[in-house]
Amino acid sequence: MKTSRLKSVVCACTSVALLACFSAGCATKQIEPRKKVMTQISEQNWGTVDGKAVKLFTLTNSKGTVVKVSNYGLIITEIDTADRSGKLGNIVLGFDNLAQYQAGHPFFGAIAGRVANRIAKGKFTLDGQTYSLAVNNGPNHLHGGKKGFDKQVWQAEPNAAQNAVTFHYLSKDGEEGYPGNLEVTVTYTLTEENELRIDYRAKTDKATPINVTNHSYFNLAGSGDTLGTEIYINADRYTKTDETLIPTGELAPVKGTPLDFTKAKPMANGLEELKTFPGGYDHNFVLNGGGKKLELAARAYEPKSGRVLEVSTTEPGVQLYNGIGLDGSLIGVGGVKYVKHGGFCLETQHFPDAINKPSFPSVVLRPGETFKSTTVFKFAAK
Repeated sequence: MKTSRLKSVVCACTSVALLACFSAGCATKQIEPRKKVMTQISEQNWGTVDGKAVKLFTLTNSKGTVVKVSNYGLIITEIDTADRSGKLGNIVLGFDNLAQYQAGHPFFGAIAGRVANRIAKGKFTLDGQTYSLAVNNGPNHLHGGKKGFDKQVWQAEPNAAQNAVTFHYLSKDGEEGYPGNLEVTVTYTLTEENELRIDYRAKTDKATPINVTNHSYFNLAGSGDTLGTEIYINADRYTKTDETLIPTGELAPVKGTPLDFTKAKPMANGLEELKTFPGGYDHNFVLNGGGKKLELAARAYEPKSGRVLEVSTTEPGVQLYNGIGLDGSLIGVGGVKYVKHGGFCLETQHFPDAINKPSFPSVVLRPGETFKSTTVFKFAAK
């Protein structure tokens, strides 16, 4: 597919008011123009991977919100939003150069696929054939394997009129052990309502599992840990797991457990009960909406900054992960040190290991069908 050359388009106009006084002895007075932030897309060269050009795209809306995303792994490197005082700040974990991403990172801001989350023992059977995948997370397969969607260079088509960039990737039959040639399209759109909308589409020529998500780590304060961030999740149940985080098949009630976020509470609440396993939050919640339409999945509020993040999705589940693997060794944008619990993820998805759990919503895509999924991150402050 052909990548169109990007031109910055300015959609916001600046008005200038000129007031003149013509009375005797009065000089003409010019009022300074009111400055508005432009709505635009820009791109910059960011290096090469596997001989392919890597670009970094910057989307800006008229409210000053900024989203930076690369065609390498569709990584969101930065999101700048206003706090309650109107001050802009970065609210996601990431790096300011490609080399740091290539050196290895815990899926900061990336797309995870062909199948996000875990597949037990890296094996599944589909239409009578057994497939073996990379085992890259203890005894299990995680986030598409050793070189999943997060490490691929995608083709990019900027759309200035929509303030969006559409990315394309062909995952070939046998890639990372998965069957079928899978054509994937992902569109990132920054709206005037301060929403980052992510639309996923895919088609295949052979039956295959698909479960894609964005793996951004959020810190609505901009630095430090996120234990004071208040979380609400629209889910009465979660997928109970074994000691390797593979679901047992049971959809257990959250009531009476540390996983009850049906009323907003700080993530610190109940953390002690999760200290031994898995050491924090790394759980899939069964959304009450069931993935039938775009509905609110979760809301996060950071009391110090006043920032609010709302997550809506067409997916049936969302994984809450609160950065239990971070240890302060990674230094990100602006020199911020990423400490334990320094970011949280709300990964919209089908359930982990769904390909091996017939009772779970299916992740199988067949020829002639179109996979469709939408997630919206909405930013605000109060």
